[in-house]
Amino acid sequence: MDGQSEINRYRRVSLGAQLARSARKDPNRPAFIAGDKVRTFGELDARVERLARILVDAGVRPGERVAVLMTNSFEMVEACWAAFRVGAILVPLNFRLVAHEIAYQMRDSEPVALIADSALFPVTEEGRHDLPPMKVTITLGDPVEGATVAGVLDFETAIATASDEPVDIDVPETSPAVIAYTSGTTGPPKGAVLTHFGLVTQTMGAMVKQGINGRSDVWYVSMPLFHIGGLVSIMPYLMTGGHAVLVGSGNFSAKETVADLERHGVTGCSFIGMQWDEICDEINRTKPKLALRRVSWGAAGVPDHVLHKMSATLPGIPIASFFGQTEMSPVTCMLDASEFETKRGSVGRPVMNVEARIVDDDMNEVPVGEIGEMVYRGPTVMQGYWNNPEANEAAFRGGWFHSGDLCRVDEDGCIYVMDRKHDMIISGGENIYSPEVEGVISSHPGVAEAVVIGVPHPKWGETPVAYIVPVDPDAPPSFDDIIEWTRTRLASYKKPTAVFVVDALPRNATGKVVKPRLREQYAATVEQPA
Repeated sequence: MDGQSEINRYRRVSLGAQLARSARKDPNRPAFIAGDKVRTFGELDARVERLARILVDAGVRPGERVAVLMTNSFEMVEACWAAFRVGAILVPLNFRLVAHEIAYQMRDSEPVALIADSALFPVTEEGRHDLPPMKVTITLGDPVEGATVAGVLDFETAIATASDEPVDIDVPETSPAVIAYTSGTTGPPKGAVLTHFGLVTQTMGAMVKQGINGRSDVWYVSMPLFHIGGLVSIMPYLMTGGHAVLVGSGNFSAKETVADLERHGVTGCSFIGMQWDEICDEINRTKPKLALRRVSWGAAGVPDHVLHKMSATLPGIPIASFFGQTEMSPVTCMLDASEFETKRGSVGRPVMNVEARIVDDDMNEVPVGEIGEMVYRGPTVMQGYWNNPEANEAAFRGGWFHSGDLCRVDEDGCIYVMDRKHDMIISGGENIYSPEVEGVISSHPGVAEAVVIGVPHPKWGETPVAYIVPVDPDAPPSFDDIIEWTRTRLASYKKPTAVFVVDALPRNATGKVVKPRLREQYAATVEQPA
């Protein structure tokens, strides 16, 4: 390779190159901490390189897909960055989904490699049977029943025995990095294709806006890494030489969280509303010595009483909120800490490198205070939905990405989300799209029609509730019938927490169900769930 070609290769800002750059500069600095275990940048990079070599030797090529089904761990980070390093497209699978939901995403993305926790491996069986044989399958952890098939490699054994030969693949930053599935609003889930450049641009914007200083920063990873928000949250620290504290997925404990924040000297963290409520109570009870410099909330709305509690519990610590969606890599707006009190209820202003407008159906910008749809453009916009030209045509109409969020802007340029054009419910930080749940419930043989709405919940922010019209009014399906029907068809968090049987659904003159009327009816007749 001549000198100019060598220089060009090191100009890359793709995600695999960014990690290698940090490792060359600070090989002995901790990159991740989990419990009492530490993974340095040098160790992380070496293991990523060996895992990348395994993928290449198995025949995985740039542009092919690598599916990863794992809970938060050092090894999940290594699996993701190995895919990035070889130019493959990462498909992070949500471990909370049931088998047929996983199967759909695998059939759609057609991965040639699968890396999974052994305990989660059986849930991929349906998807694997619908695809040609994997070029390579790797599992982490002790085998469980159904978790071993011919040709499956053990994660640690494979890395220990892999060749040391470097993987020399030039990965352009404009190439796809991730296919992140977001639940479909009308039909099956769609895979948003995000590029290396879009993710790095998002990362650099976060570093500037939040004042992340690198080596002295410690991030607490509270979100699962299969979420694009969780995956993106660790990128500033991998790029700047800071480190992140990884915690296991699920089973949130405010007591353990606050102990971790103190023990590890965490400087930045983000949680959803109900978690902040419990964390603030624990801080007020134990009076820990915290090193926090910035905190934030996102993914789901936070009740006013929790916001007041955060301000009182964390005086002097900047509190910000983030808003966005998967297709935007994902953050689009941020409410700055300086406006935390004066602009409550707002999602703030567009972040660096994101342009936003609020428009009517003809793409005309609406006046201040009026409601329209938020549309975006900029380098963080997805390339498009995987294998879905029809959805892409609608999403990019008029040369802007259409968010589906109905918003207004005030005279200071702060944006307020008023409603969701596509009926998304955010429950405990998880996105739930009503049409998906409605489709499953409507397929029950005893249900003629079904509508799902989001209603307030004191702990989760929102929860899905179903209204059904039965086929036989004298023998309607019970709540237990509906829950059993959804058991293998929907992830647990998508299931309705209440089911109401009605003779008919309220409709407008065009025959469309009027969901606001159902929300009003619910609020007037039903106490909020505990």
